This record gives sequence, structure tokens and C-alpha cells, in this order.
Amino acid sequence: MSKDRLTAFSDGVLAIIITIMVLELKVPHAADWPAFREVLPELLPVFLSYVLSFVYVGIYWVNHHHTFHAVKHVSGGALWANIHLLFWLSLVPFVTGWMGENHFARGPICLYGADLLAAALALPEEAISGAQPTLTAKMLWSSGITPVVTRLRSLGQPGTSSADNPAAAAIRTSFGSSVLAAAVASGGPSSA
Repeated sequence: MSKDRLTAFSDGVLAIIITIMVLELKVPHAADWPAFREVLPELLPVFLSYVLSFVYVGIYWVNHHHTFHAVKHVSGGALWANIHLLFWLSLVPFVTGWMGENHFARGPICLYGADLLAAALALPEEAISGAQPTLTAKMLWSSGITPVVTRLRSLGQPGTSSADNPAAAAIRTSFGSSVLAAAVASGGPSSA
């Protein structure tokens, strides 16, 4: 199958995700600066969570573009892996809204980080490249966890720079953003 339908569908889903997130931003009913300053503490966490999630979704879109740029044809496994990724990304508007409405409380941040981690693990390189998965990858895949350790191990090898291996760059970026979210969740602003 050609990659065009997969990338068009993914682009559409990601555009809808961003649209849903921006529609969650409520317009303040403050007409002047003093009234706006009063509502700003309520609006700021919602707006900051939107900006953070917009950047994450944008990163996933760019990584998705680079990952599938070198692909000529996609297999059924790649289609299902892509659906798996889009499932986790489709939850981003929910966890973003919950995190912003609760002013970055620990519980919503943990769920936000878990969602980003699940999205980072959702698209195994083997599904895209059509390569035969290793035994470790098969064991991790059958247990519901994609082979992030196997993929990360190959990042430092020759020929795996961002220019040579766009999939490796995508893995590194998405894994790093999930680690950042987990770090924020463990010692976030409302750790009391």
C-alpha cells in the first residue's frame, strides 16, 4: 500500500487534535486590563498547557513526516502501529484540558506524562521498516511494550544520525519528551 493515505489520514487526525485543544480555550469576559489581570491566574495554566501540548503534537507531526518520508510502501503492521500512535495522541486534548483546569496538579500531570510515554512507545521502528523484529522486540511487543531499549541502543551506532535515520531521530525526540513529562510529574510545581 502507498504511504499517501496513511500520511493524509494522520495529518487530518493531528489537525483535529490541535483544533479540539484550541476550542477548549475559553475567551475571558474581561473588557479592560484590570479585569483581565484578575482572571489571568485562572487562564494562565490552561493556556500554558495548550502551548505545551501544541508543541508536543507539532513535534509528533514533524517526526511522523520525517519517519514516513523515506518509506515507499507501508505494511499492515505499519498501519496498525500508526493507529496505535494516533490513539494515544488523540487523548492529548483530554489530558491537556485536565492538567490546565487543575493548575498542574500531580495526578493530571502523571496522566499527561503517561499518555506522552505511551505515544512515544507506540510506533516501533520494525513496523515501519518491515525489518524482522529481534527476540527482545517480540517479547516486549507481546507484553504490550514496544522495543524502546532495542531502538535506543541503535541510536549511537554509525549511520544513525538524524539525517541518515529519521526514525531514530523521531524515537529520540519522543522518548526525550516523555522523560521530561515524567520528571515534571515527579517534582512538579504542586508537589505538596
